[in-house]
Amino acid sequence: MSSPGRRYVITFGCPDRTGIVARIATFLAEAGGWIVEAAYHTDPDTGWFFTRQEVLADSIPYGLDELRARFGAVAGSLAVQSDWHIADTADRRRVAILVSREGHCLYDLLGRVASGELDVEIAAVVGNHPDLAAVTRAHGIPFHHVPFPAGDSEEKDAAFAQLRQLVDATRPDAIVLARFMQILPAELCADWAGRALNIHHSFLPSFIGARPYHQAHRRGVKLIGATCHYVTAELDAGPIIEQDVIRVGHGDAIADMVRKGRDIEKVVLARGLRWHLEGRVLVHGNKTVVF
Repeated sequence: MSSPGRRYVITFGCPDRTGIVARIATFLAEAGGWIVEAAYHTDPDTGWFFTRQEVLADSIPYGLDELRARFGAVAGSLAVQSDWHIADTADRRRVAILVSREGHCLYDLLGRVASGELDVEIAAVVGNHPDLAAVTRAHGIPFHHVPFPAGDSEEKDAAFAQLRQLVDATRPDAIVLARFMQILPAELCADWAGRALNIHHSFLPSFIGARPYHQAHRRGVKLIGATCHYVTAELDAGPIIEQDVIRVGHGDAIADMVRKGRDIEKVVLARGLRWHLEGRVLVHGNKTVVF
């Protein structure tokens, strides 16, 4: 018997056409599926259809593997290629977090997990400095220190290889760059595509790269923001999941902007991570649909 509240989450995108919603509804109705949440979107620019469905697991008379097998026929009839997923909310999601010295995003995520607000397992934290080891271990979470030398070198390549090994061993559903301050190599971006999330302390696409608050201060902006996006080989240019802003004034020094910006960074990262883990983010090209 399925646990109370357990749900199957179906997500996919496909070329738009008449009858897609009817096909999904018919399939689930014939299976006895009780739909408790459904969302749809069509992008008129690309002619692509997107959907996310939540179904009570108890209402399906067979298991997840059979549901996936049967839905595969539906996906094929709708010209859905490999980009469809059925997740089980009973499977607790696993997260690996990459950090440097700044701890505000890590502190926030640890607090949300400890309070039960964010029901995930933080499987490991990897830092390129040891500064955040104590707070991580205080929460009962393994911390791994992998130092990264400056510049490009064989030693840096070896550090990334060690990082990959540590992260992949946790089998994460999400890899969070919580102010990691290192640019992932293209091969690692490709291998972690759709799972690696970054928090950038700017309202992208403005002020990409390093020291965005300093860039913003020189421009005299009145709003600063933060962007949670998927990591790609192109720096700070991956599909955007969530953004938010806060107002600043002419009297704010760079330190004031950094302090205010950290508040936005924490909230934006937490939202983006939650939506990713709940299967609410569908990527198409360099854009996202967030249900």
